Amino acid sequence: MSETLPAPPASNSGPIQRTALHDTLVTRLRDMIIEGELEPGSRMHESQLGEQLGVSRTPLREAIKYLASEGLVELIPSRGAIVKRFSGKDVHDMLIVLKSLEELAGNLACETATDEEIAKVRQLHNEMSACYDAKDRLRYYKLNQAIHTEICQIAHNQALSSIQAQLQSRLKRIRFIGHEGPEKWAAAMAEHEEMIVALEARNGKALSKVLGRHLLNAWQRVKDAM
Repeated sequence: MSETLPAPPASNSGPIQRTALHDTLVTRLRDMIIEGELEPGSRMHESQLGEQLGVSRTPLREAIKYLASEGLVELIPSRGAIVKRFSGKDVHDMLIVLKSLEELAGNLACETATDEEIAKVRQLHNEMSACYDAKDRLRYYKLNQAIHTEICQIAHNQALSSIQAQLQSRLKRIRFIGHEGPEKWAAAMAEHEEMIVALEARNGKALSKVLGRHLLNAWQRVKDAM
């Protein structure tokens, strides 16, 4: 059965409608990559995807180009769009850099974040915890990533948050794999519990330490799948 994307909300403005369709397509294709429906190294056939999602090639191509800018897709002459495949060394190298960035972010966030910004991270954490209890893995994963992004944002260092966002986007599928299996998922959730406690206490040393351990453990959780 074909799956058709929901129509963009009614509007008198054409550009708003096109933007809504673009965002919906990007999200849907990104989820297909994260969940493995579009496998690493596979070609993204525009005609098949267009029929499956109920869209024409023009917005589909725009969405694919956007995912290429995120590092999730490669645009190869004569072959088209290919879902990016990373080697084990690629992933390890990126996680090592991400670890250093998030350790720094943890220290800075505890120094510079407002009470309101920390409360926002707590809200995201509570929503993620509820998804864990409900075994809603994809929603859990998205909130998990949002928490890492938010901690970097409230460090108030644009260079740090920009580089972190780029690496995190390239590791989306890999990090999702890291939650496969109840033991791995429970361990990741426990580390996030430590993170929010340290952040609310403004204990930069503790938050930096658990973030570093979390990223090292992320490699341990995914390396066999590489």
